[in-house]
Amino acid sequence: MRVVIAGGHGRIALILERLLSTRGDSVAGLIRNPDQARSLAVAGAEALVVDLESASAEDVAKHLDGADAVVFAAGAGAGSAAARKESVDRDAAILLADAAEAAGVRRYLLISAMGADLRARDDAPDAVFRAYLRAKAAAEEAVRARTALAVTVVRPGLLMDAEATGRVTLADVTDAGGITREDVAAVLLALLDAPGSEGRTLEVIAGGTLIADAVRALAPR
Repeated sequence: MRVVIAGGHGRIALILERLLSTRGDSVAGLIRNPDQARSLAVAGAEALVVDLESASAEDVAKHLDGADAVVFAAGAGAGSAAARKESVDRDAAILLADAAEAAGVRRYLLISAMGADLRARDDAPDAVFRAYLRAKAAAEEAVRARTALAVTVVRPGLLMDAEATGRVTLADVTDAGGITREDVAAVLLALLDAPGSEGRTLEVIAGGTLIADAVRALAPR
C-alpha cells in the first residue's frame, strides 16, 4: 500500500509514517517546509514539498500518483488565528479531496476533532476555538459529500503524549476523554485496512478494547 499524508510533519503523522514504513508500506508526507524532510526520512517516509494553502488541486494530485490512500493530518496549530483554521483545517482538507479525486485515489482518512458537530462547536467559549470546530465540521461535510471517495472521519479526544495503551473506545459517539497520539496513529493504521469503516464518522478515546478488535467490530455503513 502507498499512503500519502497531508501535514506529514505533525506528531500523529510522524508516528503513522513510522508504523506504515515498519510494516513495509510506501509512505510519503506532504510538507510545506523542506527543512522538515529529515524528520520524515527518520520515520521512513518520503518528503513531498507542497504548500496546501497556495497549491492547486492539480499540483497536489501530481504528488498522489500511485497512492492507494490519503490521510489528512494537517492543522493550523495552536496559536494560529481563525483565518488559518479556515485555510488549513477546512480548505486544505477539501483541496486534498479534490486532488484525490483527480488522481483516482479512493480511500481518504480525515483527522477531525471531537466537538466538530452541533453538540459543542457553537458553545465553545473561545472564538478561535469555535472557528476551529466550525472549520473541521465544514471539512467533514465537504469531504463526506465526495461520492468517489471512501471516507472515514476520525475525531480523537484530548490528545496526549503518553505511551500508547493499545486499547481504545471507538464508536459513533463516545464520552469526552483523552487519548495518546500513539494510539490515534495506531487506530488510523488499522482503519486503512478496514472496509467496514468507510463512510463512518468515529470518535475515539482511551478505553478497554484492543485497537484491532475495536476496528474489527465496526459494521459497514
